[in-house]
Amino acid sequence: MKPFDIVIVGGGGAGLYAAMEAMKTNPSLNIAVLSKVYPNRSHTSAAQGGANAALGNTAKDDTIEMHIFDTIKGSDYLADQDAVDVLCSEAPKIIRELENIGTPWSRLEDNTIAQRPFGGAGRPRCCYCADKTGHTILQTLYEQCLRKGVIFFNEYFALKLSVNGSRSRGLLAMNMKTGKVEAFPAKTVIFATGGYAKMYWNRSSNAAGNTGDGQAIAYRAGIPMKDMEFVQFHPTGLRKSGLLVTEGARGEGGFLINKDGERFMARYAKEKMELGPRDLVSRSIETEILEGRGFDSPAGKYIHLDLTHLGADLIKARLPQIREMSLNFEGVDPIEEPIPVRPTAHYSMGGIDTDNFGRTIMEGVYAAGECACVSVHGANRLGGNSLLDILVFGRIAGRTAAEEAGKFEPGTISEAELKDSVDDLRSRMQPSGHYERYGALREELGQTLALNVGIFREASLVKKGINDISELQDRFKKVRVFDSSDVFNTNLMQVLELQNMLDLAETVAAGALAREESRGSHTRIDFPVRDDEKWHKHTLATRINGKISAGEKPVTMGRYELQERTY
Repeated sequence: MKPFDIVIVGGGGAGLYAAMEAMKTNPSLNIAVLSKVYPNRSHTSAAQGGANAALGNTAKDDTIEMHIFDTIKGSDYLADQDAVDVLCSEAPKIIRELENIGTPWSRLEDNTIAQRPFGGAGRPRCCYCADKTGHTILQTLYEQCLRKGVIFFNEYFALKLSVNGSRSRGLLAMNMKTGKVEAFPAKTVIFATGGYAKMYWNRSSNAAGNTGDGQAIAYRAGIPMKDMEFVQFHPTGLRKSGLLVTEGARGEGGFLINKDGERFMARYAKEKMELGPRDLVSRSIETEILEGRGFDSPAGKYIHLDLTHLGADLIKARLPQIREMSLNFEGVDPIEEPIPVRPTAHYSMGGIDTDNFGRTIMEGVYAAGECACVSVHGANRLGGNSLLDILVFGRIAGRTAAEEAGKFEPGTISEAELKDSVDDLRSRMQPSGHYERYGALREELGQTLALNVGIFREASLVKKGINDISELQDRFKKVRVFDSSDVFNTNLMQVLELQNMLDLAETVAAGALAREESRGSHTRIDFPVRDDEKWHKHTLATRINGKISAGEKPVTMGRYELQERTY
């Protein structure tokens, strides 16, 4: 195959914006996007609430500086302030560019882009398209990429980077339609594969495919992972499925109610109430349940998200998807009765360590979006900043790769390396002696993470999680792929995804044990206080000779000094 200038792995918002911007930067480039699902089915389509930008349409006094401060404070002061400056300063331009290429933003009466309140924000600045914002942005970007001539390889499963020393030569991927391993030699590679919170199994809002593929490939290639212990639990997942109920439901005025009929957030965030930051609201809900003030059911304990007072017209106009999901998955019409919810594993603040331009330590390899850690979210992401992150830094990574591709020689991937990848896949079909089943290991991984490395953490629990993960990694060597076919071998793909999750789970648990403090989404009940003297720093996890090696990196400070985080 002729070498590409840029291969982008992932067809969600970050990958598509990177492709669009790269083509705009240099239309002569040969750009490919690999995606294991069709791009318009990528997980970006599940983003409901919106994207933050200080447009000042709803709150005329809103400013970029306020957005910067809210983001830094929300991160529990672990975000790199120069990166946050880029995120918030670029936000208005991104929203307006999306508007200009066709994104159908919801509107105010004066026809300006509508903005709603979101948790942890000092002003209502979240721009939205009803409750289907990610879906509409994804469609808009996909059609622009098709229009500009980006080449798509849909239903391809990325396997590994081809590496020569400190330099990437491209990528190896499996064509899911044929089962064949194909080489994608490239001058540059951009990872935009999304998050890894699906490793938490049934307590997750993530799509089945959010298994940390890009991070795991980069990790195995020796690229550091940063701040992996910070996994955000969204306060409002549906009780039975964990599917997300957007923060926009609370932004529109929804109440959180316990079994005693209390709006209990008054105990935890007197000023912000339901619009406190996600880590605080999730811990508050979990505390209410643990202390016996939750509702009980065969599907588990929960609390109520009450929208009934908002009225049918508002719910149908601004939260139509939430109503549809509540009806289909809980049998509840939020116009008539409250929605049963409980916190759900939602977002990975950690990821591939990059600079502000998406570069990693490996020449020719970049990352953007949820699979990367710039870091703009620090220890806790504010609602409305995730879509913004993938758009701003997807655009920057695409532009940077386009500008820098010319300085790299085209990569070449040998037939021997290709054969090794094929042999590795085939060996999984016929393990010798005793074998393990995928389903059992997958279930056990989800359970041990939820029980031992969840919202509340403690040394003995996390150590048990680490031991469990180590045992699962050993057992994984004997996992058998029962489906021997080549065409859409979903059994094989699930096993490959499990390998990625096991590798990343080790870094999450190791970081959770090492960080002896409570900060943002990471709550250690045995170290309940934020410890700025010892732990105001990023953690790094690098794979060296097959083993995890811990490191650290200073937080980039700026205008804002450390202070207590209260709401």
